Amino acid sequence: MKHLSNLAVGVLLMSGLSLAYAEHPPGCVDVTVGGFKAPDYNCLSQQMGNNPEGTAAAQKNQQAMNVPVNKRPPHQLGLATPAATSTRMGNTFGTSVKPQRPAPATATSPLLNGR
Repeated sequence: MKHLSNLAVGVLLMSGLSLAYAEHPPGCVDVTVGGFKAPDYNCLSQQMGNNPEGTAAAQKNQQAMNVPVNKRPPHQLGLATPAATSTRMGNTFGTSVKPQRPAPATATSPLLNGR
């Protein structure tokens, strides 16, 4: 009788362990092949995807992407900014309406030098 009760207790403990193991999925396994680690990306994706707050975060990200036009910065709308205009105008920014340009190159052909 004692042997039977020990067996029953062992079976109950094992079934309890298997249920506890089924509730918590095993951790991801990193495999090393030829000195390089190869993580299990499917396992990592599943762990990251089961976040109940993930849908709320995705919704907030979507709302942040949909900024009204009057709240967007000028460079996103294609408008001139002082920094872009300064870069385009060079050292003549604020002093001239003509942008700074390098002096025209006077190219001479090496074929015409022999005349």
